[in-house]
Amino acid sequence: MTSAVVFAYHDVGCRCLEVLLDQRVEIPLLITHRDSPGENIWFGSVADLARERRIEVVMPEDPNAPEFVGRIRALRPDFLFSFYYRLMLKPELLAIPKRGAFNMHGSLLPKYRGRAPVNWAVLHGETQTGATLHEMVEKPDAGRIVDQEAVAIQPDDLAVEVFGKVTGAAERVLRRSLPGLIDGSAVLRPQELSRGSYFGGRRPEDGRIDWSAPAKRIHDLVRAVAPPYPGAFTQAGDGRLRVLRTRRCAQKITPAPLPFLYAEASRCYAACADGEVLELLEVELDGMTLTAPEFAARIGSRKVPVH
Repeated sequence: MTSAVVFAYHDVGCRCLEVLLDQRVEIPLLITHRDSPGENIWFGSVADLARERRIEVVMPEDPNAPEFVGRIRALRPDFLFSFYYRLMLKPELLAIPKRGAFNMHGSLLPKYRGRAPVNWAVLHGETQTGATLHEMVEKPDAGRIVDQEAVAIQPDDLAVEVFGKVTGAAERVLRRSLPGLIDGSAVLRPQELSRGSYFGGRRPEDGRIDWSAPAKRIHDLVRAVAPPYPGAFTQAGDGRLRVLRTRRCAQKITPAPLPFLYAEASRCYAACADGEVLELLEVELDGMTLTAPEFAARIGSRKVPVH
């Protein structure tokens, strides 16, 4: 029987683990993370799924520690798989499996190597992204590609909605790739790293709206960090406003204004620096969630400056 040691977390980890089990891959050990107390845990638990399937689960602080590497080596796995595991695996670990070490990444590599690939793709206004199964090497997300599948990003899709599409693509990529990896018929192709870029992680502060940017860029930021991510935010008058969902409008304001919020017919809008208008569909003011009509009633006939 084919065996694999699996490093996994998040929804992609759950779905890909199920693919391995469906295809009767023996998993002697699953490595995952402890949930962070400060993180919004909106996704599935790989640990719970593995325990339900009677797989041993461990959560080491450092998977590259010599004693842990020795434990993996003693298992003599055919494969090592990483599915949204958040720590880098060093060459000592990657050299252990007889048939190779492979990672599932949430972009169409070589684009968006690194952290938070779905969020970065939405932030940059991409019209597609996807999932890529690739060979792991010392450099992150740089190994040969086994297979990948694209998914569309619609103009108003939130990052969490795109992540759901990517999760489905990841499951399909692994399901169709696994037989070829097991029987040795898979043909891997090198990445052209010059055609992509590496991106780092994102912090809540990165959600601050830059009102000197065009409306589309602001709209894409809102989509990229909307809940369950920390959300885009700004100062509006004397309050802190989280902008959770927007829609681009056809109308233009000329000449281009200093950015401000205003209300019309119980709807709330942002006049942006390029003259384009965004409708604010969901907002939170000083920690209180408000419907658009509630927020419009607060604004009244004022023009509320944003900065």
